[in-house]
Amino acid sequence: MKEPLLVTAPTSKGGVKALPFIFASEVFQHVASVGLLPNMILYLTTEYGLENAKAANLIFIWSASNQFTPIVGAFLADSYVGRYLMIGFGSIFSFLGMFLLWLTAMFTQARPHCDKFSSSSCESPTTHQLLFLYSSLALISIGGGGIKSSSLAFGADQLTKRNNVADARTLESYFSWYYVFVQCSALIAFTCIVYVQDKLGWKMGFGVPTILMLISCIFFFLASPLYVKLKAGKSLLTGFARVLSASFRNRHIESNGVQFFRKGSVLHVPSENLRFLNNACVINDTQQDLTSDGNASNPWSLCTVDQVEELKALIRVIPVWSTGIITAMTCSLDSFVVIQAGTMDRHITPNFEIPAAMVSLATVEYIRREIAIRQGLSDKPQAMVQMSAVWILPYCILGGLASVFNGIGQAEFFYSELPKTMSSVAANLQSLGASAGSVAASFVTSCSKAYGPCQGEETKDRASAKEDRDDC
Repeated sequence: MKEPLLVTAPTSKGGVKALPFIFASEVFQHVASVGLLPNMILYLTTEYGLENAKAANLIFIWSASNQFTPIVGAFLADSYVGRYLMIGFGSIFSFLGMFLLWLTAMFTQARPHCDKFSSSSCESPTTHQLLFLYSSLALISIGGGGIKSSSLAFGADQLTKRNNVADARTLESYFSWYYVFVQCSALIAFTCIVYVQDKLGWKMGFGVPTILMLISCIFFFLASPLYVKLKAGKSLLTGFARVLSASFRNRHIESNGVQFFRKGSVLHVPSENLRFLNNACVINDTQQDLTSDGNASNPWSLCTVDQVEELKALIRVIPVWSTGIITAMTCSLDSFVVIQAGTMDRHITPNFEIPAAMVSLATVEYIRREIAIRQGLSDKPQAMVQMSAVWILPYCILGGLASVFNGIGQAEFFYSELPKTMSSVAANLQSLGASAGSVAASFVTSCSKAYGPCQGEETKDRASAKEDRDDC
């Protein structure tokens, strides 16, 4: 007898019938949001006249925000608003952000005037133009944080969660299909959306993601009556702060051979690691520390065993979490790879050319620069160099393998180490490392720009100055 792919919850709401709407909403949203990033470096340099380093730093900061907001959304969803409202608000904000970004491509007043034949002769963007651009990117980051923080866990909420083998297999099957849909949508974004931007222009290239995001919102809200909408629990951040406060206040109390406060806790005794936090759940005086109904008289001086162990679990995963920062920092350099690939031969056939964002380095850049010097193109950073873009494939393959192995390993590790009350946090903790990696990449780029070989050089006109900076 074959087991069903997914088991339906024995209630009128939730179950398999709600998952197609969640999957469809996630796929359209993922295609729309991921499709904006690869070519953004080209949009900022050609349409806004930003220098390569400045445009890359803006993208690093935007990427860091995209990766940081989900962890904030996870805490808010688990502690205050719930996952349904978090995804709903996120979908609306994402659509508004993409719509504003599309307007920057539709109306010339929204961006500085640039010569179509020379990206070095762009006017400087005004404050209002930059504010309009930054607002669109900020709304996309906020909206993405609301969606990414809760979509995976919200889908799991629709299925049965009893502690038996069948339900465990159901959730495993759900997680597997979820990641399949996410990766397939990313593949579509990196091919179709990027190709539309490269061949049909920015108006169509930003209009398609905006329409897809609108469809995502419609799919999500259309099935609202079918969803299981779990209420938010206690505030995790407040609980962490209370444990730190109580452990500091009770730092002089000996935690060996004492009574621990465990009302409502699954655990009865705290673990032996990070023992300095155990003082937070030590009952020093029963009459003073507890009320008549057995609760803590001051939750900032006495916490439960479970609260202490939740903070311990978060601290224990920090070393493994930090390993993702370097991987994320390396992968954040994709914006420079797009610029690098744009100066290389990307033809597969005489009539078909791969967009620069689809072929995403020190060795390759060294060879490319040597070829440019031999061909007399060292002062023309936008000129085509007789070098195949296939040279960049090893970087793409190794970077992709590093991201996959590190990402999957971290996700499974966080889910196994953190308690169920922190499921949304566990699902998004990896993105916090990616955010730190993007910030680190921005710092490296700024240092290279400030202290590199072109630091301090001045040129007479703006066009030659931009060529010198781009060549750096």
